[in-house]
Amino acid sequence: MNEPASKSLPERLASGEFIVAPGVFDLISAKIADRFGFPALYMTGYGVVASSLGLPDAGLASYTEMVDRVAKIARATGTPLIADGDTGYGGLLNVDQTVRGYQRAGAAGIQLEDQESPKKCGHTPRRRVIPRDDMVDKVKVAVAARGAADFLIVARTDARTAHGLGEAIERGQAYAEAGADVIFIEAPESEDEMREIGREIDKPLLANMVDGGSTPVLAAEVLREIGYQVAIFPGTAFLAMGATMEAVYAHLSETGSSLGLQTPLYDFREFSVLMGFDQVWEFEKRWAADPRK
Repeated sequence: MNEPASKSLPERLASGEFIVAPGVFDLISAKIADRFGFPALYMTGYGVVASSLGLPDAGLASYTEMVDRVAKIARATGTPLIADGDTGYGGLLNVDQTVRGYQRAGAAGIQLEDQESPKKCGHTPRRRVIPRDDMVDKVKVAVAARGAADFLIVARTDARTAHGLGEAIERGQAYAEAGADVIFIEAPESEDEMREIGREIDKPLLANMVDGGSTPVLAAEVLREIGYQVAIFPGTAFLAMGATMEAVYAHLSETGSSLGLQTPLYDFREFSVLMGFDQVWEFEKRWAADPRK
């Protein structure tokens, strides 16, 4: 486990630091990502719903299921965790309880979005948004509910797809004025659109780098140059995992053995240590009935 970060996420943003946050979705992905010294991890709703429920990210996971995953990931890692909080799971009272619950669970920040319920993945069609003023109220409630100023509030708008870039930018400006720490304009469709967002919103901006999604994946130096400070990669790891597992299962199905498998494998002993077996072995050495074992 990493040592706790010396600076909070808001402090990192205030200093101008560029934050790359890989997507994590279960305890294996979280433990592996935690070893690389990232300034933050991003708990992806799409990945959590897929890995824990086998369902699409379409508003089907409950607050209870999501906050439970937040707590498990936060306990298992030392890297600050920004967690997807969907729409806040209801109205203003729900938002209040969601922010408090995520913070108690160990998250360092929460992402809230302005979709109607049930929400959908931001890179899928037919998403609808609530009135702008309703989301402004949600942001204000979220800011008031956090128990500490270093708990990050990320406000996302999905207005670009159905209502155009201008409406999305105006919503981002309104959410910034309401107190959000980071503004997340979901699904801009070109680098030019992202540059316009960077010019028009005077607040740390989050880029959602979805491989195969609606937004172009840009290099870190380009994102910095056009005004972004946070880049999340929510799906890269689970897309890689899916491709790797499909190749492994296909090989087993075709040959009946793992012999000849070309897919790289994690060393079994190292994986066991990653999962904490070294602590089990040390415990058993200390407390075994026969100290010679």
